[in-house]
Amino acid sequence: MTRRTLLIAANWKMNPAPAGFDAADSPFRKDGDIDVFVFPASLDIAKCVSAGIITGGQCGRRESSGAFTGDVSMTMLKAAGCASVLCGHSERRKFHGETDQAVGEQVKAAIDAGLTPIACVGETLSEREEGKTFDVVKKQISSLPPEISIIAYEPVWAIGTGKSATAAQAQEVHAYIRTLLKNPCRIIYGGSLNVANAKELLSQPDIDGGLIGGASLKIEEFHSIVNTARTLK
Repeated sequence: MTRRTLLIAANWKMNPAPAGFDAADSPFRKDGDIDVFVFPASLDIAKCVSAGIITGGQCGRRESSGAFTGDVSMTMLKAAGCASVLCGHSERRKFHGETDQAVGEQVKAAIDAGLTPIACVGETLSEREEGKTFDVVKKQISSLPPEISIIAYEPVWAIGTGKSATAAQAQEVHAYIRTLLKNPCRIIYGGSLNVANAKELLSQPDIDGGLIGGASLKIEEFHSIVNTARTLK
């Protein structure tokens, strides 16, 4: 079976764009057969688009306009030059109360707006310890429209903690997610993927790339991860 095109995505979260992000040899640019997406803070979207980088929003509302102070819509992201958008990142679920239903509505709105959404799913530490990982992930995915083409599995307990799922743990959940989907879909790993574990994680048959947080703010580290992905193509 031909392997799906690997996607390496940088989520800068609420941080400024790293110095040199727009250089001609920046690792944030598409790299041959490896797809590279960047998700900057909203104020840096225009800079990334102008630099010719494949850019996405970190979140977006399903409504096209309205009295939603501080928010941006999927149609606004598209108009700003975005190609993609994150939906339901664990930090949005935690700090903004985004529900499975809301995430599904965001994904549908993103697709309707011409964006490629990346829907994020994953369990907390207590849910994993209680053996509920598959149940949680299945419930989250059941709210997504079948047209979804990219899912990020992000075990919540491995985000910003320095911990990471083992390659075997990540592969097990990725493979399970694939059994729930009716259409072809890339499934990327979003739980503290870094230089040290990139090769082992990206070598797994059902892991199609990574959604990278902290390591994406360090250009040399991100470059190394992209290079690792290229060798595995």
